[in-house]
Amino acid sequence: ETALPDEPRDDRPRLPYGSWPSPIRIEDLLGDSVRLGEPWIDGDEIYWIEGRQAEAGRSVLVRRAADGSTEDVTPAPFDVRSRVHEYGGGSYTVAGGTVVFSNRADGRLYRLDPGAAEPVPITPEGAYRYADLRFDPGRRRFLAVREDHTGEGQPVAAIVGVPLDGEYAPHVLVQGPDFLA
Repeated sequence: ETALPDEPRDDRPRLPYGSWPSPIRIEDLLGDSVRLGEPWIDGDEIYWIEGRQAEAGRSVLVRRAADGSTEDVTPAPFDVRSRVHEYGGGSYTVAGGTVVFSNRADGRLYRLDPGAAEPVPITPEGAYRYADLRFDPGRRRFLAVREDHTGEGQPVAAIVGVPLDGEYAPHVLVQGPDFLA
């Protein structure tokens, strides 16, 4: 391509659309941003999830106490997220200060009691995902939507009862439809 005599000349290489180099990095735009979601109230305390870009997108459960102070509830490297139905949601529940949450890395459910430093796993290892957690105090369990990814093809969805102490495997209450919530 030849430039006309009165046109400014641009010697920069021509690149395909969308591949231009930029001095602005994605970290410059999103590095300190925090995504908020899944608010929950337990007595005088408020809980929510913070998706933190500065921590590689890890989702942290945060609590605001009645006195206005806030603190992270889940320690690193726990990532409070569920991938049920691929988009997740309902990844934790709180009752009386006891938290039960889904950890994205292994899909297991963990319980974190008030004052405890480390969460305790309460579901077995395996290709399972849990979401939409609800406490059932009369039976010392909670209910959850579970996807079983152990077989070939589509995962099997079920509503399960999960013992709060993890003393036995989750019990299937309803199974069959492709989508449960």
